[in-house]
Amino acid sequence: MNKIDPSLFLTNQTKTREPKPQLDKEGFLKILMAQMQQQDPTDPMNSKEMVAQMTQLSSLEQIMNMTNSIEMLVQSQLISPVIEYSHMIGKVVSYEKENLASPEEASENKTSEVIAVSQKDGWAILELENGDKIYADAVITVKSKGNE
Repeated sequence: MNKIDPSLFLTNQTKTREPKPQLDKEGFLKILMAQMQQQDPTDPMNSKEMVAQMTQLSSLEQIMNMTNSIEMLVQSQLISPVIEYSHMIGKVVSYEKENLASPEEASENKTSEVIAVSQKDGWAILELENGDKIYADAVITVKSKGNE
């Protein structure tokens, strides 16, 4: 003969619960299912109420999906090198330009205004007024346009 495990008795179950600050989709479904199970068969739920609740459920799900999408968009924008270095547009930067024509000559420092920021392989590229494109980490000094 099988025995019933006494740990499964309701009196042995924990009685504490942690309330959630917001009603999520799962909680809404639980309430809706409990409501449907407990309704009086001789006086069922009004079909208009049922449609309204299903509409609310659908709206809740769409809002949750939209919230998740917006959060993902914000996170992707926060780690973008273009956003991170966009404040450099309009600034005058000094950088070291290698002299490829004669390698024995020392590299020269050049100065130009940043006109755009792009990215390549996850690295920020500063596009300069003089036509050069440099990595952001190649910058030696940054000045405001009026402080040249």
